[in-house]
Amino acid sequence: MPSISLVDYLRIDDDGTPRLVANECTSCGARYFDRRNACAACFGEEFRPAEVARDGILSTFTIVHFAAEGVPVPFVAGVVDCDGTAVRANVVNVPPDPEHVSVGMKVRLTTVPVGSDENGVDAVGYGFEPVEREDA
Repeated sequence: MPSISLVDYLRIDDDGTPRLVANECTSCGARYFDRRNACAACFGEEFRPAEVARDGILSTFTIVHFAAEGVPVPFVAGVVDCDGTAVRANVVNVPPDPEHVSVGMKVRLTTVPVGSDENGVDAVGYGFEPVEREDA
């Protein structure tokens, strides 16, 4: 079934592997996920695409209990350090409670279904899911 990314910076390889691609300032290396005319850090005006690491460490999170109508709660919103690039995203495929989510946990980029249109094209977003421990 065909799919389309909800945001421009989420790329999905032919094998289904998701990747995030940031806009990196060529002057100072600051990274942004939105389109920029100038860098907020150094005011540089040139950017290049920069692939973001797929694996990261959850650096902070909150469990959201109140959201807009139609948004299922609770869910985990967090910030993931992907080898120096901070990525805001939901933590998915894990129970939304402090027994299962913790600062410092290893996570990996994944896709999440958002919906589909009348032609059967699926829209996908992204989130991060816990990485299974290899010794478990």
